[in-house]
Amino acid sequence: MNAFTKAELDHGRRIFSEPWDFAGAASSTASLPKPHGIEIALAGRSNVGKSSLINALTGRKALARTSNTPGRTQELIFFSAGGPLTIVDMPGYGFAAAPKGKIAAWTALIHDYLRGRRNLARVYVLIDARHGLKPADDVVFDTLGTAAVSHQIVLTKTDAIKPPELAARIAEIEAGIARRPAAFPTVLATSAETGNGIPELRAAIARLTKEHR
Repeated sequence: MNAFTKAELDHGRRIFSEPWDFAGAASSTASLPKPHGIEIALAGRSNVGKSSLINALTGRKALARTSNTPGRTQELIFFSAGGPLTIVDMPGYGFAAAPKGKIAAWTALIHDYLRGRRNLARVYVLIDARHGLKPADDVVFDTLGTAAVSHQIVLTKTDAIKPPELAARIAEIEAGIARRPAAFPTVLATSAETGNGIPELRAAIARLTKEHR
């Protein structure tokens, strides 16, 4: 269910009107910060737009570094506004302009984090609206399903396709994840460029924080 109340939309706006900032980074499970409050993580293929979405959510143009080069984020990056919620920017999976050994290391980090982080409340899996689901996404969905981690798909770059194509893409993805019990059955559509869908994503996160009090 993606219908949000005015109270949820207002709560989401307030959460992200706080001064969000960089809170730490981890390149291995041993260097993960001690669990505190609840965490939400943003996962997705390399160059899907995670950093741009974090900047749009927080209203900070350069909180998360953006790059046209896939694979720039090579650690788990933690962002906080000092409250109980932490946002985690995960390394992109799939193709990346980095040595194979390094890609293998951060792919292992992604999967270890997803399987073992006890305060991880939800993973938002970002999918480029222009391309839809790819085989690399299934590997992460399988990990999330095995670990019974709640996750929801967020479409990015929706401004790049026409409304009929977007509607067809959403229907196609919702049909594709219907067999996955840990996946939310509905998709959130966003554009960091235009701001479309950002209030709804904030509201979804606000609803989650209320559920985990």
